[in-house]
Amino acid sequence: MSLRLKAVSESTDPNPDNESGVKRQRQRVDLGNGSEIVYMPSFLPFRRAWDCFDYLNDQIPWTRPTIRVFGRSCVQPRDTCYIASPGLPDLIYSGYQPHAYSWDEFPQLKEILDAVHKALPGSSFNSLLLNRYKGGNDYVGWHSDDEKLYGSTPEIASVSFGCEREFILKKKPSKTSHVSKSHDEEPASKRLKKSNHADKHSFTLKHGSLLVMRGNTQRDWIHSVPKRTKVEANRINLTFRHVL
Repeated sequence: MSLRLKAVSESTDPNPDNESGVKRQRQRVDLGNGSEIVYMPSFLPFRRAWDCFDYLNDQIPWTRPTIRVFGRSCVQPRDTCYIASPGLPDLIYSGYQPHAYSWDEFPQLKEILDAVHKALPGSSFNSLLLNRYKGGNDYVGWHSDDEKLYGSTPEIASVSFGCEREFILKKKPSKTSHVSKSHDEEPASKRLKKSNHADKHSFTLKHGSLLVMRGNTQRDWIHSVPKRTKVEANRINLTFRHVL
């Protein structure tokens, strides 16, 4: 059993960008110790979000790479693609180095990036990792996006399209316990069973929503999108990041 995220404050987006001109709600969730979540359940208009989903599903050069987890090779349990501005360091995770496509190859991704920047004044993202979950058996295991190329307090903006899926955060164990940085370390959950339920949050990422992880979230928390065997529809997720 997990606790639902509770916002400590709620406001409206100062830069509305939807068909009706209605300001979008946003929730700020204080996780403590400098960790923060911002969630906008209706970041993109419903019809525009479905147009984006169809474009991404059909036009992105998806691949399902082989990665290494615990020293063994396995097929990543979701499709992926990587976009980056010129001159950035290579992204490498779980022994896999994705090809970096350019923003110019996919203009609609640049439009989504512009909308994210408009909703998050002061933010600056120059790379994008896309994931496609083809049904409930596709997932991402427990991990934190704390690679050095993102800096010590990375901001990560996640936009979701299609099927709603559960997103879970858990507080990392104390520094005396080791937590791997692997993107697919499912067994890490075994080391967290004894954690306090107050250190666990879960909620459903809606179609067209935006979730932002800020501050020390990657240092102090891990997150996952677990398997859900009854889910049959596709979900596409875009995670915008800033590479130093």
